[in-house]
Amino acid sequence: MASSALSSKTKKEEVERFVPNEHDFLQRHVAFFDRNHDGIVYPWETFQDQSVAAYSCPPLVPFSSTWHSGKCPNLLFPIEVKNIHKAKHGSDSGVYDSEGRFVPVKFEEIFSKHARTHHNALTSDELMAMLKFNREPKDYKGWVASYTEWKILYYLCKDKHGLLDKDTVRAVYDGSLFERMEMERQSANKKA
Repeated sequence: MASSALSSKTKKEEVERFVPNEHDFLQRHVAFFDRNHDGIVYPWETFQDQSVAAYSCPPLVPFSSTWHSGKCPNLLFPIEVKNIHKAKHGSDSGVYDSEGRFVPVKFEEIFSKHARTHHNALTSDELMAMLKFNREPKDYKGWVASYTEWKILYYLCKDKHGLLDKDTVRAVYDGSLFERMEMERQSANKKA
């Protein structure tokens, strides 16, 4: 009797565990910060891993009411991973479509149009030129969001030559960059 109650609880927990859609890169990008896998990211969850906390969701917290399913604003600022596509802002690269899917052609355009010094990496100046190129008129919120996202990525992930590598940019779009940064930090802590 006790074992059946235990197994039903385990099955219930498995059902409640949120798994991002395999083809929804934007969900996968954000799901890393959903540390308890309930499909909701709260601001405090984004700080549980200090190696990626700087690139987490708190800059977007004031806008969280646009992508949670409640009718009234929630003062805990939840971000529902399944609704993250609603957070897509203007003046972006277009690499995510309106449903959060990855658009390979738009990703390649980042480098074919803006990477002048090295064909597989962006310099700081090239990154700024791309941000300016992507600006939509009077989309100030989009300008700030894009600038913040890209400058934090550049600051955290540029190499010793000041280049933001194409593989790193791809990894941030599919969410694997955060996992890689977490593993690198854990490995460094074990060596220390």
